Amino acid sequence: MGSIAAPVKSTEGAAPALLSLSQPGTVRAVALLAHGGRSRSTHRAGRLQGAALRMYPFLVDLHRSGSGAGLAAYQIRYRVRGYNDGDPVADVGWALGEIARRHGDVPVCLVGHSMGARSVLRGAGADTVVAVAALAPWLPSGEPTAQLAGTDVVIAHGTRDRTTSPARSLEYALAARTMAGRLCRFEVAGSGHAMLQRFGEWQRLVRSVVHGSLGIGAWDERVTSAFELPSPGGCRVPL
Repeated sequence: MGSIAAPVKSTEGAAPALLSLSQPGTVRAVALLAHGGRSRSTHRAGRLQGAALRMYPFLVDLHRSGSGAGLAAYQIRYRVRGYNDGDPVADVGWALGEIARRHGDVPVCLVGHSMGARSVLRGAGADTVVAVAALAPWLPSGEPTAQLAGTDVVIAHGTRDRTTSPARSLEYALAARTMAGRLCRFEVAGSGHAMLQRFGEWQRLVRSVVHGSLGIGAWDERVTSAFELPSPGGCRVPL
């Protein structure tokens, strides 16, 4: 069985939760989505805040494309909106434990945006996690990478992102490439932090990572080719 995290501490009466659409009859694999937030905030998180809404199209797409093959797609609702001292990382740990409780030892692909990307990269060391898709990640210098051992990691960053730093995600990718099972990083030309420009490309990339890593579909050839490129080219692949 995968490791099950201890219950998280309630913050101002809030508890984490999982949002999903109807589940397939037998769940064989899980995609867990984690949205963005703020650097510091103890305000209660809500499923209708903008950062959460931004990830719902990914949730719907994964449900439509994968539920027939036994994929369950979940989106986490954090206790609070801020990263603070790692609050959403603890929530991701809780979610992985809850998934294991519901479905047993099934493989999980983590998908995060912005603060959520930082959180799922930090949570990638859990036993059941096989891959991470980190979209426009918020990655301050000094982020750990040892937890990525044996995990497939795909990072994507818009070239017009002014909220999180593409240079920092490149720095992280170059450092993490020696630790991860496989790692590549894409540069989404003309797209900003909200992923509104060229949204179809973001969605296809996430679908490929989830389906390919969980064995319910094929990897996109662009991703498998990017995995094989030497550094730094494999961390600066145009999309």
